Amino acid sequence: MSILVDESTMVLVQGITGKIGAVQTGHMKRYGTKIVAGVTPGKGGSQVEDIPVFDSVAEARGKYAMGVSVLFVPAAVAEDSCIEAMDAGIKLILLITEHVPVHDFMRIRAYAQRNGVRVIGPTTPGVISPGKCKIGIMPANLFTPGPVGIISRSGTLAYEIGGSLSSARIGQTTVVGMGADPVVGTDLIQLLELFERDADTQAVVVVGEVGGTQEERAAQWIRHNMTKPVVAYIAGVSAPQGVRMGHAGAIAARGLGSAESKIRALQQAGVQVASTPGEIPRMMKKILDQVR
Repeated sequence: MSILVDESTMVLVQGITGKIGAVQTGHMKRYGTKIVAGVTPGKGGSQVEDIPVFDSVAEARGKYAMGVSVLFVPAAVAEDSCIEAMDAGIKLILLITEHVPVHDFMRIRAYAQRNGVRVIGPTTPGVISPGKCKIGIMPANLFTPGPVGIISRSGTLAYEIGGSLSSARIGQTTVVGMGADPVVGTDLIQLLELFERDADTQAVVVVGEVGGTQEERAAQWIRHNMTKPVVAYIAGVSAPQGVRMGHAGAIAARGLGSAESKIRALQQAGVQVASTPGEIPRMMKKILDQVR
C-alpha cells in the first residue's frame, strides 16, 4: 500500500507544454507514472512525450478519468488553474508552483475544503511511492520501496534523507513534500493520519524547519493518536528569531516556531529527534528492528 498515489493513479499535467512541465513529464512517464493527458490553453491538439494536450481540464476529463493533477503553471495563474481542476472533478492537486501569493492560496485552500479536494503544496516537490508512482520533481533514483514514510517541509532534505535511508537499505512507502510556504494545502497532522492508517508504513520520518507551529501541533497529535514510531529532524537550529531563512514559511518569532520549541514539543511526545540528517538511518534501523 501507499498513501495518496499508487501504480494505478492516472495523472493530468497542467502546464505540460512549458519548459519545466515538458521535461518533468518525461521523467515521470519514464518512471512508470500514468500521465494520460496535459493541459495548456491554446495548445490543444498537440502532444508532449506522446501525451495528448487539451485546452482545458474539462476537455481532458471528458476523455480520461484521471483524479490527480500536477501543476507546472506560473504563480499568476495558479489560483485559476487549481479552481479549474477542482471544477472539472480533480480530487488531488499537487501545486509545484513557487511564489503563489498567500491570499491566492488561501482562496484555493478554502475552495478545496468546500469541494472535498486535497491539495499538496504550493512549492511542493511532489509525491513519490517508490516503484509505483512519481508525481512532481523528486529525483527518483534516491528512493527505494520499503516500510518508512517521509513527510518533509524541505524538498532537498527529503531527497537527502530518502537517499541516505535507501543507502542503508531502508526503503520508503511514500515520500511527501509538503511545501515550504506559510500556508499549505495539507498539513503535517493530516499526512501523519494517512501514514498512521497505511498498513505498509511501519515508521515515519518528519522533516521540519523553523517557522510556524505545525510541528508543535503535530507533536500533540502524535502524543495522543500515533501508534507508529516517529523520527524527526528540524532544520534551522541556528536561525535567528524574526529573520526569514530561505523558505517563505521559515520564520520564527516571539519564541514560537523556533527549532528549540519544535524539538522540545516532539521529544515530549516521545519522538526521537535527530541532531543531523545523517543520524536518521541509524535511528530508524533500531526502530524497525524493534518493530519487526
